[in-house]
Amino acid sequence: MAHPCLGEEEALLAQDFKSFFETSKRNGIILSFGGDLSENVLFSLGEVLKLRMIQGETDATIAKRVFSIFVEQAQNIIRYSADKLPGASTPPRGMISAGMIVVGVEKGRFFVVCGNEVPKTDAVILRERLDHIASMSSEELKRYYREKLRQPPDEGSLGGSIGLIEIARRSSAPVEFDFHDLGGERSMFCLKAYI
Repeated sequence: MAHPCLGEEEALLAQDFKSFFETSKRNGIILSFGGDLSENVLFSLGEVLKLRMIQGETDATIAKRVFSIFVEQAQNIIRYSADKLPGASTPPRGMISAGMIVVGVEKGRFFVVCGNEVPKTDAVILRERLDHIASMSSEELKRYYREKLRQPPDEGSLGGSIGLIEIARRSSAPVEFDFHDLGGERSMFCLKAYI
């Protein structure tokens, strides 16, 4: 039966939302966002994540790592998503890009996963960087991070090279990533980090 204040379509959407919300909770999702993302939205989502960590009495060291990875992944969406609002460009604070980001708990470990569309030409370079980073031990990552800090940024980089290394350093396992061909000139990029 439809809610008296809602039309039939709105009632169906409300039911879908309820189902999505319940499924998310069962699957350990504590924060989920999909849509246009900016530094201001990132700040607000970060505040929500901090409160959820406090409410869950998460160990402070783990909470800090989760938050750091969350911020790095969200910034990568903002800076590198192929879906940018017209006119959204530098500086990064004024950029608005589309993507999704989810934080949850799986088998007793936190995870942060993000996804956004990237140009296929960027996907090739990104895969090479991530393959290289994923092959490193924690000591190698530490040395590589220091080395990259001393070098000028990679061509076309807005800080993403360092951000990917930072995500890998703070993760408790090698990062998982994948690219799905969307046809045309774009790929869907997904990155998952466990903490």
